[in-house]
Parts: sequence; structure tokens; C-alpha cells
Amino acid sequence: MEAGNVSKIACLSQLNVKFFSYPNKGLQLKQFIPFIALSIFTTFSLNAHSALPDEDYLITPVASELQSPWSMVALPDGTWLITERDGHVVIAKGPEQSRVNLNLDGLYVAGQGGLLDILLSPDFTESNEVIFTYAQGELKANRLVIAKATFDGGKFSKPEIIYQVATDKGTPQHYAGRALILPDNTLLFTSGDGFDYREQAQVPSSQLGKVLRINLDGSIPKDNPFIDDENPTAHAVFSIGHRNTQGLIYDYDSKQIVSHEHGPAGGDELNYLTPGTNYGWPVITYGKDYSQARISPFTEYDGMQKPVVDWTPSIAPSGMAYYGSADNGFASLQEHALITTLVDRKLYAVDLANGKFSQYQVFPEVTGRLRDVLVTEDGNVAVLTDGKDAKLLLIEAD
Repeated sequence: MEAGNVSKIACLSQLNVKFFSYPNKGLQLKQFIPFIALSIFTTFSLNAHSALPDEDYLITPVASELQSPWSMVALPDGTWLITERDGHVVIAKGPEQSRVNLNLDGLYVAGQGGLLDILLSPDFTESNEVIFTYAQGELKANRLVIAKATFDGGKFSKPEIIYQVATDKGTPQHYAGRALILPDNTLLFTSGDGFDYREQAQVPSSQLGKVLRINLDGSIPKDNPFIDDENPTAHAVFSIGHRNTQGLIYDYDSKQIVSHEHGPAGGDELNYLTPGTNYGWPVITYGKDYSQARISPFTEYDGMQKPVVDWTPSIAPSGMAYYGSADNGFASLQEHALITTLVDRKLYAVDLANGKFSQYQVFPEVTGRLRDVLVTEDGNVAVLTDGKDAKLLLIEAD
């Protein structure tokens, strides 16, 4: 498991809400999210079953000898781009594999810091633009930043920083760092609580322990829920009360945003995200501190949203992907969230359709510390393992 003033709640009507049909999946399933309200919040702590998938499948390595990878994308031409925390991107296509240094300004590689997420701009087929999240600075003052670069098929342009998290921290932990492109071409991304700064997750003017939303040029959308706060650092905040959020998907079947985050010793969470909502950390939690000391006496509190799933003991969820009704290949996985884990060392499928959030271990041959997962446009599942000799595996229905 990775180490780890109650705010006003903004209702959905404060936003200029837009609804979109599900876009072409050719650029990445994890990029497109409309804003939508949630109707049911119930907490579950579940044991995993072993009944999925029903289909036969083949597992093929796509890339190997990866050095502490964190995320990946598939390009329309079949090329894979895989981030490594030391600042390299591995380019894999067919039998060919190469590694290029991004030359990121101020890259901070320590603890959980380094190069993290990667995603494609919504106009990638025209612009060749790729977006990254990474840790920048030094031990006494570091932060998460967003950068973008263009990719010509073999190398990247010099990355341009478009946004820096405004609140510095003095720890190399809890960056969160997951990012998503919304259908209105704004960027949603997660910022961790910095481990030693957990109380700041409840302070809207701190950008630690938050989900943030910006425009692709780094400016702030005018319909963000805290845009009228007297402190400008609150203007980018989308939701508050998070610890270390590393999973973001859009369930396009129910039209809801789903996230997961690391708890401390216990209390890993699955949440449905809505703008302006307070998710409670560290006021409400099912987990304890690593010393087993109690963090809070509360598992619920007025004005704070409980998780829909609690994992205690912790599974340490890392990546997440949505296998929806439009995805082919594994019909038995449709309307499930696929979640990689670092401590439980398994890939799980969580049923998002039945309201019970039933869990299943899937593809049991894929074991060890698992860092990320992706559903390809043709319905295959890619899993990225973790560590110093990691692999990218492609699981195809047979």
C-alpha cells in the first residue's frame, strides 16, 4: 500500500452543465467525462468472487523491462506510450521498443514522485499533443504539475508546463496525479494530500487533497464550483476531502464519474464524483493510521459524502478503466470497473450496474503489483505491472 473549516457544498445547479453523447473511443476511453449527479450512496466492504470473465482469452506481452512505469496510452496507429517515473517514455509498436527522455523542467523523482500520468489531447489526430502529470521541485518544496508536448512518432517536443498545483509540500508522497479530458475540453486531475498535510484536504484554498479542473491552456473555467471564493487558489477546485486519488473513469452507461483513492491502513474508497462535493478525508474514514492510531472517530459526518465501496483491509487501488456496454470481446465484463491493485496484487472487476458493487478477481494469471489498466478501442484489456522489471500485457478474447 502506498503511504500515505468544513467547506460549503456546491450543488450541481451552480455549474453550466452540459451533456454529451459518448464519443469515439479511438483516442482513449479514460478521457471523456460529462458532469452528472449521483442518486445513491451506500457503503460496502466486499469480498471478491472468482467468476469472471466467462470468455477464453490470450495474454501477450506488449512491452517489457519497464522501469517503474505509471501509465500508458494507445495511439490510433497501434503505438503504445508508457510513462516511467524517472522521466522517460517507452514507445512500443509491434516488436520494436525504444525509450526517450522527456526533459521535464524540474522533475522531482523521489518517494512516489516522478513522471506519472499520460493522456492524449482530444484533437490528437490533428495536433499530436500529449498531456502529462509529474512531480516538480525538491524535497523542501514540491508540487504536481501538468505539461503538454507534441509527439512525431519517434520523439517529443520540449514539454510546456500549463499548470502547477499552487500549494507546495515538503514530502515526496501522495501526488495522486491522475488526469482526464472532459468533453467540454477541460482537464480534470487529482492532487494528493501530501501525506503530512491531510488537514488541508478540507481547506478549499489549499490545492492539496483535491480534484481540480482547468482549461487546456491552464486557465480556470468560469463554471467551477468554488469560482466565487475570495481566495483564487480555490477557483480550480472541483471537489475536496480526498487523500490520494489514483483512479478516474467515466461510466458512460449510467453517465457518472467514478474515482478511487488510497486510504491509510484500511479505508480505500470508491466514490462517485460530483462538483463541489466534500468526500470527507480526514474527518471521515474507515481506516486507521499506519501506527494503528485512530485518525477520526467518524465514518460519517453531516455535509460529507461516504464512499460507495470501502476496502478494509486495504487493497491499494492504482489504475482504473471502465469496460462499458459498447466494448466488445468480454461481454461478461460489460458495465464493470476494472481496478489494478498494489497490495492485493490482483485485477478486480467491480459491477457498477447492479447497485451492489459485487467484486470479482479477473484474469488471475495477471498477478503481482499492478500499476494501471486500460480498455482498448477494440475491447481488449491492457495491464501495466509495477516495479523495476515491469511489463505491459494485452489480454485479448480468444
